[in-house]
Amino acid sequence: MSIRKGQPGISVELPEIKAGFPSPAQDYVENGIDLNRELVKNPSSTFFGRARGTSMEGAGIYDGDLLIIDKSLEPYEGAVAVCYIDGEFTLKRIHFEREGSSVVAVWLQPENDSFHPIKVTEENQFIIWGIVTHSIRTF
Repeated sequence: MSIRKGQPGISVELPEIKAGFPSPAQDYVENGIDLNRELVKNPSSTFFGRARGTSMEGAGIYDGDLLIIDKSLEPYEGAVAVCYIDGEFTLKRIHFEREGSSVVAVWLQPENDSFHPIKVTEENQFIIWGIVTHSIRTF
């Protein structure tokens, strides 16, 4: 058995990968893949960033992961968001504390027990910069 390694700079179409037994009838590749088409739904409001730190490891986001962030999405309960608070960017899960239908507080929840939640108050300069739609990791 020989194992071939892909060549840099050579474009190939990506086949469907079955999780069962390989099919001998699959002699050709049907479709290519465009990662922008697959991962970026709103190109004019989407940007890329790099995760730094370990506060979101419980969400499967690790130091160095590439993040795809959509600024056009409305923040929602439990979303992983890039937030700007008091002059710094941070990546956290959003939690809205409510009384009835009113939001009375916003909490920025880490996904690592070594970090503490951040309660956003009126005194903070705070913006939800964008919602993370994908995280890409290099193995």
